[in-house]
Amino acid sequence: MNTATPLNLVWFRDDLRVEDHPALHAAMLTGPSVAIYVLDETSDGVRLLGAAARWWLHHALQALHSDLAALGVPLLLMRGSANEVLQRAVRELGAAHLHLNRRYAAAEREIDAAVATGLGALGCAVHSHEANLLAEPGQVLNGQGEPYKVFAAFHRRILELESRPLVPVPREQTRPRVPATAGAVDLEQLQLLPTGPDWSAKLAEHWIPGEAAARARLDEVVRAIAGSYAQHHDRPDLDGTARLSAALRWGHLSPVQVFEALTGLLGDPTANEGAFAMRRQVIWRDFCWHLLAHFPHIPERNFRPEFDAMDWAWPQDDPQAADEMRAWQRGMTGYGLVDAGMRQLWDTGWMHNRVRMVTASFLVKNLLIHWKAGEQWFWDTLVDADLACNTVNWQWVAGSGTDAAPYFRVFNPELQARNFDPNGSYVAHYAPLGSAPIVDLKESRLRTLEAYANVTARRQGG
Repeated sequence: MNTATPLNLVWFRDDLRVEDHPALHAAMLTGPSVAIYVLDETSDGVRLLGAAARWWLHHALQALHSDLAALGVPLLLMRGSANEVLQRAVRELGAAHLHLNRRYAAAEREIDAAVATGLGALGCAVHSHEANLLAEPGQVLNGQGEPYKVFAAFHRRILELESRPLVPVPREQTRPRVPATAGAVDLEQLQLLPTGPDWSAKLAEHWIPGEAAARARLDEVVRAIAGSYAQHHDRPDLDGTARLSAALRWGHLSPVQVFEALTGLLGDPTANEGAFAMRRQVIWRDFCWHLLAHFPHIPERNFRPEFDAMDWAWPQDDPQAADEMRAWQRGMTGYGLVDAGMRQLWDTGWMHNRVRMVTASFLVKNLLIHWKAGEQWFWDTLVDADLACNTVNWQWVAGSGTDAAPYFRVFNPELQARNFDPNGSYVAHYAPLGSAPIVDLKESRLRTLEAYANVTARRQGG
């Protein structure tokens, strides 16, 4: 059944906002628009969302529905293969255009290409927009036309480029009449919330998913946090970080919005150092996604293949590693900062970045468990689980990523606690009752350095 006036469809993915949304803005400039979200768990290569992320998505879609309704835009929820679902929607709605913001992981790019081909055959034009990074991967290349593998050089290059202009919230439209569409479901039918038992109440105590809460947090960051970020961002006992990672992961804010808000502080001598340091973290996010776009294998394989010979244990194959992995997951390693971080993660779906590095180092280096085992646990428990950042950060800690230096860096959790939780308040809050250490720090460090030395020796000998 076709409407009298062809509709524009806007395909929402990891961009659940209405402000600075180029696809939504472009669609609504040209005609009546309908939004679609497809929960695709069947297309080849799609990584299923973790449990914490599914909880966030449920509430984010709830918020997006309200925000779009205020603009007169219906939101259709569907599930299944994106290509099949969108072809059916285009036929039934009589849509002439589909607008989307670009994605950069290999599986998602293949899906988007297939959608463009399939809809093109139906006479529906597909328009892709730059929206979710500071710069497109093809724009940030070195003098040889190759992607940067060193962050410092990437950072300098990004600062030389001009960001795309922000786009405003579109003007409200007259809500289009949308015929009943086969396959459209209610939010509850997506089955995103946990059941048996429902453990999500603890997440709701700490987070309000959606664009409104994200913008309020950004305002708070600019007003009271960014100025002291350089001094406080390593302190898990303080509210000294942006805590915008989930907002960026789900697209409640675009990186350009965050970057521009921080740029406005550079002229303030009391805030410029912190704002510059915080902008650097936004650029690091871009760096991770650019690496993933150019090297799509990194979620599955070591960036540096010589680390394929590293003697990491797999919990599913090694009973001792399985026991140690469970102790790490439950915050029962016997090292306060590690245990506090893992319990913060379990309780809140988030962990302070300094502590993420310490907990990851402990798993990969003190316990010699493969980084992919830890990455999978973070993927399942973080509300901000981001494919590129999660992968690149774990490989950075493991030493198998682009940076050659960290392979010999083993974070000492006791020294890290003294330096960054000097009063012990963070550990006391999340892990007040200690347990016996499951590994000796000195012995495990020496074992790790020997294992890494063997990898280096094999590489040089080969």
